Amino acid sequence: MPGPLDTRLLTALGARVAPLFEKAFGLETVGDLLGHYPRRYAVRGDLTPLDSLRIGDTVVVVAEVRSITARQMRNRHGELIEVVITDGTGTLQLTFFSRRATYGLKPGMRGIFAGKVGLYRETRQLAHPAYEAFPDDLDADSEEARAWAEAPMPIYPATASLDGTKIRGVIQAQVDALPPLDDPVPDVVRATRGLLDFREALRLIHRPRVEADWRNAQETLRFHEALVLQTSLLRQRAAYRARVATPRVPGKASAEFAARLPWELTDDQVAVGAEIERDLASGIPMNRLVQGEVGSGKTLVALKAMLAVADSGGQSAFLAPTEVLAGQHLRSIVQSLGPDLAARLRPTLITGQLPIADRRRATLAAASGGASIVVGTHALLGEQVQFADLGLVVVDEQHRFGVDQREALRLKGESPHVLVLTATPIPRTVAMTVFGDLDVSTLRQLPKGRSPIESHVVGLAEHPGWIARVWERLAEELDKGHQGFVVCPAIDARTVEEQDRDADAPDEGLPPPSAVLSVVEELRRHPRLAARRIEVLHGRMSADEKDATMRAFAAGDIDVLVATTVIEVGVDVPNASTMVVLDADRFGIAQLHQLRGRVGRGSVPGLCLFVTHVDKVSLAMDRVEAVKSTLDGFELAQADLELRREGDVLGESQSGGRSSLKLLRVSRDGKLIEDAREVAADILESDPELREHPALKDALERRLDETERAFLGKS
Repeated sequence: MPGPLDTRLLTALGARVAPLFEKAFGLETVGDLLGHYPRRYAVRGDLTPLDSLRIGDTVVVVAEVRSITARQMRNRHGELIEVVITDGTGTLQLTFFSRRATYGLKPGMRGIFAGKVGLYRETRQLAHPAYEAFPDDLDADSEEARAWAEAPMPIYPATASLDGTKIRGVIQAQVDALPPLDDPVPDVVRATRGLLDFREALRLIHRPRVEADWRNAQETLRFHEALVLQTSLLRQRAAYRARVATPRVPGKASAEFAARLPWELTDDQVAVGAEIERDLASGIPMNRLVQGEVGSGKTLVALKAMLAVADSGGQSAFLAPTEVLAGQHLRSIVQSLGPDLAARLRPTLITGQLPIADRRRATLAAASGGASIVVGTHALLGEQVQFADLGLVVVDEQHRFGVDQREALRLKGESPHVLVLTATPIPRTVAMTVFGDLDVSTLRQLPKGRSPIESHVVGLAEHPGWIARVWERLAEELDKGHQGFVVCPAIDARTVEEQDRDADAPDEGLPPPSAVLSVVEELRRHPRLAARRIEVLHGRMSADEKDATMRAFAAGDIDVLVATTVIEVGVDVPNASTMVVLDADRFGIAQLHQLRGRVGRGSVPGLCLFVTHVDKVSLAMDRVEAVKSTLDGFELAQADLELRREGDVLGESQSGGRSSLKLLRVSRDGKLIEDAREVAADILESDPELREHPALKDALERRLDETERAFLGKS
């Protein structure tokens, strides 16, 4: 039965106001509206006299409106509204770019105003400040008025069409009208943790009297959010494990492969392989994430799983994010299997740019069961690609794929096992929050014989002449018979390829991003490199061109590859010793770690040079320095988590659901998330359908929109 939080905004606010909130923020119900939490609070207790304001300060002032004037803007459409306020000690100008934002202001009105002090034409001003009028029933000089003026002022996420003052008024009116609510947190848990009642928490986060009010409210609602998310993930995990899968056990092919391996597996590979074998043989669909260091041997572990499925008469689909990587995986698998096993298992490639005849043969091999291992890109997801008996889905670099893509492939079989791989190590709290419905295995050890990688940051802001030494150092490595990569963020002046920008690089004052097509010409003209074979690799090349280039580089026919991040993952050329990353500040920590992992993959020591123009003291430089300081991907994952902007931690490609955290922060709330998971597990153990916890069940329905429900139903 729908509750007060399920009331449609159209009913609660009317046909004039409700559409504004839906258009601006996608809010449709009262619950959505009350979940639009303040992004910060202006501390009204720190009232500042107007005559003591300093440029750059964030201030809260109590003042009276003296005048309001409007004028047409010269360089853009619309009006500029200028309001002058005074508190008796001085005056201050308020500037608004929308008349709608000033509807509550009139000369003679007293109110409270919050914003950052700026300077325009030698005049101090607050641009588009938050404000609130003194209540009409309050004597401006009374103790009640002073208490009101000193209470924290909620500042809400706003838009040009819906300003913070309007949002605050609408939300507070709904809070005041809220009836008692059923609490999704069980009474005993709430009492043990000292949490507020649900209704009281919603009231105090929007109408705090003192700072402790909103802090306590946030603590309560943060736990609510964690409990709902973890309950969803654990319910999905249980539902997935209730399915039945065909048991798959290693046999002849697996034994032959083990016998021909030329090296010893790491302890981690043995342990993770055993976990996967148990999953495959259990009769319950495997749903496992294998995270591992760059070069830790994830593909080998996945290949062993594919062989166990083949031994049981089934097929495996290996989904790779790029055509370059899919082609390389196929060649690596064929080489690892050897001629006899490869002939029997017929590893087959399906990509979007295969010639029609080759693609027809490949899809026939998959549909007939003739190909036991099918490697491909998004082309595997097409309706024309079918399998005789799909027993295992392997998703490589899973963060490159959305849930719908993974599900489309899984539905091509009868409850196939699923193995997802990532070379980006994941902190425990992120694993619980993003992948809480998967079992997680970890590969930390690197195979024996891997060479060390030396990393340096080349700061051109302070030492512009060092770029000459970068190219000299590359030439020295080539003189030894080695090869090198030069990575650029752009193809040309107009095309910047996908980057994992976990914080905005400070572009102002920096040169334009380095581009493949201009850098390659520069290197071909360089006296020390002019005789070298230098080629390009980027996303605008056809699949055949990219494949031919990678083959030539792997064969040693190319000395230097100038590329975008298409070489970020999976590219394995043991003779490559040098990685030069230009404009390294434009890439995220995970990307830089992956790029560095392209060298040092054999007996040749690796050298990685991160070239940047940013200032030494900046968040962008912090990221680059973090990667330079350690080769430990798990340590970097934690640094990545701490340096990323909140909201980007989970990654959009995972689903809007998992990245739309409101108050919960995986970088800060690890213990709380673990506690919430324990509470959710206890609840579900005794009440898997949540019949005895209807408020929690309702909270799940409110929290998960259609996309998120589909996500949780598909993972």
